[in-house]
Amino acid sequence: MALSGRREIIADVRPLLRILGVARELLASYAAIVASGVLVAATGLAVPFIIKAATDEVVASMSGTGVGVPAVLWLAFLLLLVDLANTLITNVGGYLGDVMAVRLRSILSRNYFEKLLRLPQRYFDSELTGTIISRLQRSITETTGFLNMFANNFLPMLLSLAAALVIIGWYSWWLALLLLAVYPLFTWLTAITSKRWQRLEREKNAEFDIAGGRFAEVAGQIRVVKSFVAERRELDHFAGRYDTTIALTKEQSAFWHRMDVARRGTLNLIFFGIYAIIFSLTITGDFTLGVMVLLIQLVSMARQPVQSMSFLVDASQRAITGSRDYFQVMDAAVESAAVEADAPRPVEPSTAPGEPIVEFCDARFGYGDEVEVLKGVSFDVRRGERVAFVGESGVGKTTLSSLLLGLYPLTGGRLVVDGRDVGSIPLPELRAQVGVVFQDPSLFSGTIRENIAYGRPDASEDEIVEAARRAHAHGFIIGLPGGYDAEIGERGVKLSGGQKQRIAVARALLKDAPILVLDEATSSLDSKAERLVQEGLDELMAERTTLIIAHRLSTISSVDRIITLADGRIDEIGTPDELARTGGIYAELLELQHAGTKAGRRRLQRYEILG
Repeated sequence: MALSGRREIIADVRPLLRILGVARELLASYAAIVASGVLVAATGLAVPFIIKAATDEVVASMSGTGVGVPAVLWLAFLLLLVDLANTLITNVGGYLGDVMAVRLRSILSRNYFEKLLRLPQRYFDSELTGTIISRLQRSITETTGFLNMFANNFLPMLLSLAAALVIIGWYSWWLALLLLAVYPLFTWLTAITSKRWQRLEREKNAEFDIAGGRFAEVAGQIRVVKSFVAERRELDHFAGRYDTTIALTKEQSAFWHRMDVARRGTLNLIFFGIYAIIFSLTITGDFTLGVMVLLIQLVSMARQPVQSMSFLVDASQRAITGSRDYFQVMDAAVESAAVEADAPRPVEPSTAPGEPIVEFCDARFGYGDEVEVLKGVSFDVRRGERVAFVGESGVGKTTLSSLLLGLYPLTGGRLVVDGRDVGSIPLPELRAQVGVVFQDPSLFSGTIRENIAYGRPDASEDEIVEAARRAHAHGFIIGLPGGYDAEIGERGVKLSGGQKQRIAVARALLKDAPILVLDEATSSLDSKAERLVQEGLDELMAERTTLIIAHRLSTISSVDRIITLADGRIDEIGTPDELARTGGIYAELLELQHAGTKAGRRRLQRYEILG
């Protein structure tokens, strides 16, 4: 039982040891902290010996054989020097521990963020943004906090303990054996507590992460919450998660403290035996009064780690759970080997004008274990061509753009871009060749300049302004306080929908990728905003290969070809004039638009067409 308990603890601390291994550049800091811990332990151990000497001197002087006052004054001065040294070294070690903890937090946070940037889109599809943030804050805070506390407090204490055991063993091996029995016994009692405690801690952390995720989601969409008068429902949902953590904490804490009573009660009996031996041997003359004082202080030093061990184990369990959550993310499969130092610039396609630059060959795809969205789709898009995709919601139109960006791998078939299978193209290189304007502009907090130059942060002022002019955004930008340096708020909240979309068009223009995807880029705008954005899109589409998803019929009618999809398959491919006469999906949409009935409008909406 004891052996399995020790093995369980060894297995438990592996995530913590792995944390230390991640930050190898902190090796010098580790060494300095250990050195300061050794010096703190040494100065701490000197105190009982000085007090022993002073006790023996007092006893000798009282019996007329000692030196007297001068000797004890020198010993008192020596005690002052040792205490001052201990104070100074303790604080130097504390400073080193504090700095190391912050540096470790920085390293772990950077590694976590870099890992998130490398994870595939599937990971983010199944995780709330707030949950990801909560997990980062909780796991790293608990881990670095424990390591900081251990470096500043428990390391010197453990070093003092080891030395104290050796000294006590010099005077009485019986006392040393009793003290040595304390620690494996405490470890075993802790091991049988740990498994259940960590299970409850993981359940609590899951509730905290869900609550944190919902908190961030609600804060980011507070307008929706208020417009549906959902404040009470959201508060109840949030509070309910914390109510669950309270119930789990009651169970966890009651169990922990029951076991702590058993642990500490056992230790109390052992220390009773130790003190009984010391007092008895002093009375029988085996120990002098000075030795008794020395041993009592050394035993107190050895007892202090045990008395603090409940707190240490509690903190270490939280850190172990946190580090395990951290490495659960760090061990997830990534989509690319590294985060590029600089985004690669788009290059001129090798495909000749008029030749296929994008080819889907019997492409199949499904999200996770769900039914396939694409079921053997085959088509090509020629260089310089404008192709629109039409179909009911859920048939895979947006999925095509996600596959083209390499956000998901095909589950079957092939996707060829500029003559190369996407599986052989590094993802940064593939994505550099594709510009996207989404229905949601997806701007970032910061300035307009920073958002336009997001894909090319090294762009010159003239290039940024030219992109804004071509996107028909320059006029409203210079009218804002601060112009291009105007702060737009989170997700561009200070701008209108049309303004945000024109910034997104300028961003794509500045990227200057040869392949362009317009994913419902004007479907959420009013007529005036749509006209301004469409003018920018016309500039953007010039001399580019463009894939257009679910625009208004007026926009679709000007493309070179239309591809209609139904039930995850290609239904028709042809020019707008050709498909207008076939009686298929596109012809039906034209007829519904001209009919102008309510039923017709509802049918158009199923195809995400606004007329």
